Amino acid sequence: MPDLADGSALDGIFAATREQFYLPDGVIYLDGNSLGPMTHASRERVATETGAHWGEQLIKAWNTAGWIDLPAQVGDRIAKLIGAPAGTVTSVDSTSVNLFKVLTAALQLVEERTVILSDSGNFPTDLYVAQGVIRLLGGEFELRVVEPEGVAEAIDDSVAVLMLTQVDYRTGRLHDMARLTERAHASGAITIWDLAHSVGALPVDLTGVRADFAIGCGYKYLNGGPGAPSFVYIRPDLAEELQPVLCGWLGHAEPFAFDSEYRPARGIDCMCVGTPPVLSLAALDAALEVWDSVDIADVRARSIELSELFIAEVEARCPDLDFASPRNPDSRGSQVSFRHPEGYAVMQALIGQGVIGDFRTPDLMRFGFAPLYVRPEDVRRATEILGTVLAERLWDRPEFRQKNKVT
Repeated sequence: MPDLADGSALDGIFAATREQFYLPDGVIYLDGNSLGPMTHASRERVATETGAHWGEQLIKAWNTAGWIDLPAQVGDRIAKLIGAPAGTVTSVDSTSVNLFKVLTAALQLVEERTVILSDSGNFPTDLYVAQGVIRLLGGEFELRVVEPEGVAEAIDDSVAVLMLTQVDYRTGRLHDMARLTERAHASGAITIWDLAHSVGALPVDLTGVRADFAIGCGYKYLNGGPGAPSFVYIRPDLAEELQPVLCGWLGHAEPFAFDSEYRPARGIDCMCVGTPPVLSLAALDAALEVWDSVDIADVRARSIELSELFIAEVEARCPDLDFASPRNPDSRGSQVSFRHPEGYAVMQALIGQGVIGDFRTPDLMRFGFAPLYVRPEDVRRATEILGTVLAERLWDRPEFRQKNKVT
């Protein structure tokens, strides 16, 4: 890991990155673990793509503006943040679709094993995808879900695939990727890691731990915009032998030969399926430029500093809240959660005061710390406002109890 910058240097680094974001006046944004804010570069890039490229060049822009290369270009940018070599990551489709691709591919690599092992802290969509894959395959396979603390002991010679989200979306609890991957490989299992709450928040070394597959989204800490494309990684030696179940023309070895029979591309390109969403990819590509000037180790150091400050301030000001995340910062990602029986209403009142976090059922208030734009003074002010919301029961109003579709 590179040497960390000192505190004053970090202040300068993150003051510069903050300037690259569009942040509304009067808002303290602590929800980048759910949707990152827009960068000025993304706004300008989308305008260019719709005007100068789509508007003026029309279909020529697939070649002249490099649209066809965007999945690989964005994939290579993300690869640098997850410890993957160039050419092993592509940015396409949604996280759920990419999980379907890699899970069906992984199950073909392990014969005579029937268990997909996951944990109760996994994001529900991952479990839903596994359930659907099992139905597709005729019920031969089993999804076994254990408590997060019991994953290592549950890995045995019946497990075909270990499928985990590294950072728990509710509490930020962090799995030991290296230890669990080693344990899975020792038993003959394949690993799939969901990095949705990891990439851009903490150092990841897929090559170093020899992870087999990884997926993750582009709209949280990568700030690619709502619904930004996901990414998918395949360990290079595995990518050459895969036979994708979800087959589409851009995953073909020669897409513009227009063959009637599918022949998968070699390498990561086999994970491509349909036409890439150019405008979304362009926004994500531009958002990733901010990472050219910052080191993920510095981001991790500052995010721990911010979250520790937040926890201390909240516990001093808000005795009615119960801390719900791991106490050790090395055991969690870049987010923390607190419990309150009226957590939804409290969060809505807090948002009404200009501090944006979010809520997860049944009683969790989540707060994310993205050092690219969150400052220590934001944390202090946010906790002051939270303290006022609770002390004065500002949350105890009908409009704050009315559930929105998105929480």
